[in-house]
Amino acid sequence: MGKLINPRDVYGDTLIELGESNPNIVALDADLSKSTKTCKFCYRFPNRFFNMGIAEANMISVAAGLASCGKIPFVSTFAVFVPGRTYDQIRMSVAYSDMNVKLFSTHAGVSVGKDGVSHQMLEDLALMRVLPNMKIFIPSDPVITKKIVYLMAENKGPMYSRVGREPMEIIYDEKELEDLKIRRMLHIKDGDDLALIACGTMVKNAIEAGKELEKKGISTGIVDAWNLKPFDNHTIDKIAKKVNAILTIEEHSVIGGLGGAVAERLSETGYKGGFIRMGINDMFCESGDPRDLLEKYGLTIKHIVNQAEKMV
Repeated sequence: MGKLINPRDVYGDTLIELGESNPNIVALDADLSKSTKTCKFCYRFPNRFFNMGIAEANMISVAAGLASCGKIPFVSTFAVFVPGRTYDQIRMSVAYSDMNVKLFSTHAGVSVGKDGVSHQMLEDLALMRVLPNMKIFIPSDPVITKKIVYLMAENKGPMYSRVGREPMEIIYDEKELEDLKIRRMLHIKDGDDLALIACGTMVKNAIEAGKELEKKGISTGIVDAWNLKPFDNHTIDKIAKKVNAILTIEEHSVIGGLGGAVAERLSETGYKGGFIRMGINDMFCESGDPRDLLEKYGLTIKHIVNQAEKMV
């Protein structure tokens, strides 16, 4: 295993970099800045940081107001609160109003672990996908996390990004991401038999599963769907013409997230191959160690390999 870095720390450090060069960057948090790491921005720019307390709905409205005055607000808390607790405010004050608000939530997915079912946000991508004007990013390693925060700051409009609680292994070199563009998935590896399309924490598992499948003689393509919306139909169409089986993997409900987006596109274009969505199967999960939970709910490397073998 390579070096592990927490994407939350990367987020906090990158906000400081952006703040140094752009005085319009501001940060808002809902009394969780030590966990989201926006506390780093607070220490460096105390006059541009707003602790809104446990009042997440108000935080979204304030962020929209700041955006209307030319500021670039980064709003952070746990994903269960943004978008979970604040959907109406996001819908009306940010998405409908097309405000330049950046929502960067942490502690998403089942790997939140011992925080339990109340904090395991598995529906956020589905909620945000359906909102007009909203762009969605799902970092898969610390390097792309930094790149995504820069993209959020440099491009106008409502945006949502989610990371988990746990540290992540480095996948990319910075040079690989120099030309990273919105609406383009990252094609990590080509394959002729099967394509694994993953996002976020599951990309590393997909890469390792692909290595195991290659040893078994299964030519496996790997795609990082880091940008869920706007959706990269071009890459999906290209993959569908090449392979006979597609497997999506996400730390999210199988309903409405990455798997749903891929399924929609495949159904519209008449794909005839095999297709399976791996994720959380329309249920609430349990409290426990993150590794135990990923094992229980079928999101480990072993589970991906077993499912892929059945498909081909």
